[in-house]
Amino acid sequence: MSGSGGKLAGYDFWNGTLKKARLVVAPMVDQSELAWRLLSRRYGAELCYTPMLHASVFIREKSYRKDGLASCEEDRPLIVQFCANDPDIFLKAALLAEPHCDAIDLNLGCPQSIAKRGHYGAFLQDDWELLHKMVHTCHTKLRVPITCKMRIFDDIKKTVRYAQMLELAGCQLLTVHGRTKEQKGRLTGIASWEHIKAIKENVKIPVFANGNIQYLSDIERCLKETGVDGVMTAEGNLHNPALFKDLSPPAWEMAEQYLELVDKYPCPLSYVRGHLFKLLQHILSVHIDFREALGKAKSVDVMSEIVKSIKERCQTDVEKSKSNPDAFQTDLPLPYWLCQPYVRPTPEETEKKQLEREGLKRPLELSSNGDSEQLSRNKMKKKVRFPNKQFDGKKGRSYEPCANCPNPKGTRCLFNLCKACCRKKTYREMVDCPPHNLLPKTKRERRLQYEMNEQKGKVTPDQTVVKSSDHILAKTENELEYGMNLQIDGESERNDSTEEENRKEIENEKEIELLSLEASHKTADVT
Repeated sequence: MSGSGGKLAGYDFWNGTLKKARLVVAPMVDQSELAWRLLSRRYGAELCYTPMLHASVFIREKSYRKDGLASCEEDRPLIVQFCANDPDIFLKAALLAEPHCDAIDLNLGCPQSIAKRGHYGAFLQDDWELLHKMVHTCHTKLRVPITCKMRIFDDIKKTVRYAQMLELAGCQLLTVHGRTKEQKGRLTGIASWEHIKAIKENVKIPVFANGNIQYLSDIERCLKETGVDGVMTAEGNLHNPALFKDLSPPAWEMAEQYLELVDKYPCPLSYVRGHLFKLLQHILSVHIDFREALGKAKSVDVMSEIVKSIKERCQTDVEKSKSNPDAFQTDLPLPYWLCQPYVRPTPEETEKKQLEREGLKRPLELSSNGDSEQLSRNKMKKKVRFPNKQFDGKKGRSYEPCANCPNPKGTRCLFNLCKACCRKKTYREMVDCPPHNLLPKTKRERRLQYEMNEQKGKVTPDQTVVKSSDHILAKTENELEYGMNLQIDGESERNDSTEEENRKEIENEKEIELLSLEASHKTADVT
């Protein structure tokens, strides 16, 4: 079937543009960049997504847009994913991206705290009216299809209604992550294929499943149990990019191939480091010394050398294992040097380990004044470092304010002022504030002394230098004073009359100073 504007939609889009893709690499922030997508395609990936891109930043920054759209001929089919919470901004970003991809995806699955603060990702799933408008706007105005990646609700019926709303708005392909937005980090748990199956049975567009994919056998089982059209994987792919080929190659081989692609298609060093830590995770748990070296590496070349060293050491273990297999037995299903998934502990196991770690930690030495009874451990640590810090929830000032403004006063200021107010006072009243290093009175006296000595012909070479520096300082001080007077009078740059008054005031102060100099000279002559 055809969608708005004659573009392919639904199963026509999946059959034609996406070539019936079943093996899909998920959009991953800072992880699904071009080099990694090409490595995944080399080992069977049929469809890839870009990392999640922030729509407003994508519009605003050309360099961000260029990096996000980096691609090549081999990198197709490709879907660009955005996070957004405004229909107009989302559409504008999608229009910039559509010439470079096969579809635009809206992220409705990110559960991280930054998504909560920015009000996007999974934290939009209760605002159905906004989501309908965003999807429908792009569906009617883009030349490429709009797709969505969502998370589930606890209630299956509500989840199905949610998916149907997105389909009605114009979504042409739906990826369902079978976890709620609360299932993240140590609470990740198992994804619900039951929810995914219910959605597949109640919508008429292609559906991809996401969650619980660690081996190729998991993909086959998911397709069979849920009836979906394709399966997406994220963590399984990061630990073993050859997963779709049902291979478990040595981890260093995957690392070497990835680094070769990075040489050809550069990306930020943080992306490379993140990928190597994932690929080599099980190796680094055995050969711990490489972990620190990899963390401190400052270039791709250095990382390549580290991978070579890891390869040499692991190959030595491979040879030893042939004669003594029991020496390298671990809890892993495969030898530690082979690519294999990282199995997350259950929430119960995580909590148990956390309690064990807490028992091994050195107790905090706190004063026995009863203040720490209701504090969290992090606050207790801060209490040890800063005994006077209060955690009463009040957000009152922890500093003494300036006498003239809300800013903090200088702790040793003679006039109990902040530096800006102190500068105004000292230059207007010709007084010194040594703690703020504001010395207009002293500098003026030095100038007067120099003029007197010059009248008597007692100027030394050192004093000539002093004169030169003092005139420069005096000029700088007058410029500062002039700038401060403009600021005090408020908006003076846009008010010619106020600016003229300030100039006259400074000229009057200069005349007073000259008269004072003349009087001093006369006194010196009489003497």
